[in-house]
Amino acid sequence: MADAKMHRFRFTTSTCAALCCLFLTVCCSDQVPLIMWSGGGVPLGSLAPPAVGHVVSSSQLVSYLNSALSGAPHNVLLFLQEKLSLDDFTMYGGVFGNKQDSAYPNLESALQASPPPSSLVLPMVSWPGVSAVPGLLQERLGTSPLYLEPSTLAQLRLNASVPALLIIRLPYSPGTDMMSPKEVLSGNDEVIGQVLDIVKEQGVPYTAIYTALKPSRVVGEVLSPELRSVGRSLLQVSPSSRYPPVEFKSEGSSCILLWAENLTVSLFSKAKSVWERHDLTPSTFGHTVTPSLTGSSCNHTHSRLIINYENVLGFSSFRLIFSMGRRFYRVSAREWFTLDQVELEYDGQTAVFNGSRNIYAPAEFSYHCESVTSFRYALLVPRSTTDNANQWRVSFTHFQIQGFGVKGQDFSYASDCAGFFTPGIWMGLLTSLLMVLILTYGLHMITQLRTMDRFDDPKGPAISVPQNE
Repeated sequence: MADAKMHRFRFTTSTCAALCCLFLTVCCSDQVPLIMWSGGGVPLGSLAPPAVGHVVSSSQLVSYLNSALSGAPHNVLLFLQEKLSLDDFTMYGGVFGNKQDSAYPNLESALQASPPPSSLVLPMVSWPGVSAVPGLLQERLGTSPLYLEPSTLAQLRLNASVPALLIIRLPYSPGTDMMSPKEVLSGNDEVIGQVLDIVKEQGVPYTAIYTALKPSRVVGEVLSPELRSVGRSLLQVSPSSRYPPVEFKSEGSSCILLWAENLTVSLFSKAKSVWERHDLTPSTFGHTVTPSLTGSSCNHTHSRLIINYENVLGFSSFRLIFSMGRRFYRVSAREWFTLDQVELEYDGQTAVFNGSRNIYAPAEFSYHCESVTSFRYALLVPRSTTDNANQWRVSFTHFQIQGFGVKGQDFSYASDCAGFFTPGIWMGLLTSLLMVLILTYGLHMITQLRTMDRFDDPKGPAISVPQNE
């Protein structure tokens, strides 16, 4: 009993106090919190929590997760909310001691049951780095993720010896269906409680992570009515936290644009037999980031974007090169541009990936794809089986590029890599075709029905059928 009180006191005075202090100093910041705990009481590595006010970068987040997963259970539950900020805990959680009015009773109970070092709270994480958490966990565990609902999880049997990555999506849409932000967060907390109860019933140790893809803005939602504008706003536009694309100019005009939610390269370490991963996003994109584009060029038929980096995976010089071409095709009677190659140059060595035939768009359009990788559903293929590219992996999330016909700093209309006939559309078409065939066959059978010309009347004379002798 005394230990339980001590754990509860430790949680409320250390973790919650840190959250309170950070809320007072960095309110309305563009960071996402990340909370991680172990269900079996296993320590989550040896890394100390960050100092108050410190923003965890993408590379530091990778170190935290790798250290935490080194000894933690490999049945990982990732509660991925659409939007989440530190303000959500300070405004609606039991951070200020009002536990009865908290929107996170299940989450706080789970953290109290797993005190440090079995839990890790990162109040401020750079949100572009958090968006890469699912991919990082997938590479670290070596298994594909399963997107589940609580009802589906009840039918799934986990195995402590087999790694599993279960992703539970949690919405965040305050203002819809007359629900307040606190009601939405309370509903998500109930989902977390249901999932944890199901896993506990199976008796399998687990590691849980609660975070989000983007930060939320809740301070403006809890202002007093006197501070809000009177009337109804039909079109309310909030400042976008999306960073601008990488822009290369030639002779004073833009000619190449590149944007991605995440740029990641991985190098296979033979000594450790693991893929060492480096996130290039923070050093490529941002409102205050200006990457070096030395060596880039563009003309009417060829464009070459070169992004220069320093200290990437131990290499002093590192370059990421995108080579694009523009050609006229007689069959379609128009010009198209293609992403021919993606090259990695590091300390005098090169790794070349050829773009597949699916990376193309009309010359006046931009190209967009949700995922461009070299190792899963690969759109980038190593140029040679003996090339250095076999030791590298590249991954671009929500990738968009335009090498020709650029006007200003905005992309042209995007040609998406997703085909029009998706698996869902094909299933609908085939099902509709099957139903039409069944209906046609039934109508054909009905039209072939024939009645008898004469009927046997039991009250009259019997029908006689003469037989030839």
